[in-house]
Amino acid sequence: MYSFMGGGLFCAIVGNILLVVSTATDYWMQYRLSGSFAHQGLWRYCMSGKCYMQTDSIAYWNATRAFMILSAMSCFAGIIAGILSFAHFSAFERFNRSFAAGIMFFVSTLFVLLAMAIYTGVTVNFLGKRFGDWRFSWSYILGWVALLMTFFAGIFYMCAYRMHECRRVAGPR
Repeated sequence: MYSFMGGGLFCAIVGNILLVVSTATDYWMQYRLSGSFAHQGLWRYCMSGKCYMQTDSIAYWNATRAFMILSAMSCFAGIIAGILSFAHFSAFERFNRSFAAGIMFFVSTLFVLLAMAIYTGVTVNFLGKRFGDWRFSWSYILGWVALLMTFFAGIFYMCAYRMHECRRVAGPR
């Protein structure tokens, strides 16, 4: 049980770091504009070595930002619940913290999936046609890797929960 929780905690911490880095960096998309390379993230776009804030309030950027932030917050809450699941408090006997952590990691996975799907769909259908020579970049890829890490963290914690439940039902031998 503890090995599953340890693996889940490792995946969750790495996933949360990747979520924060992906959300904060400016390399979601790279493209060629007027003969020079440019790149953009969720908050800024950079051209010719200078970066500018995204001042336009475009719905898909706002939705992607919101879902990425919600994903990082729910992953962090899952990490706290995951750390607390190592402790044995008699006051929390009916509340299974490993189950709660697993659910928080799955919620985080859902939020990052929504963010990535929205960004991908709009980029391919709108921006991809606007810019001829473009590609997704490393910040975007980190978001997909974070999705996998939070998903596996949820799987690990659900496995730990099932092991704990099976031991509790079977009783001591």
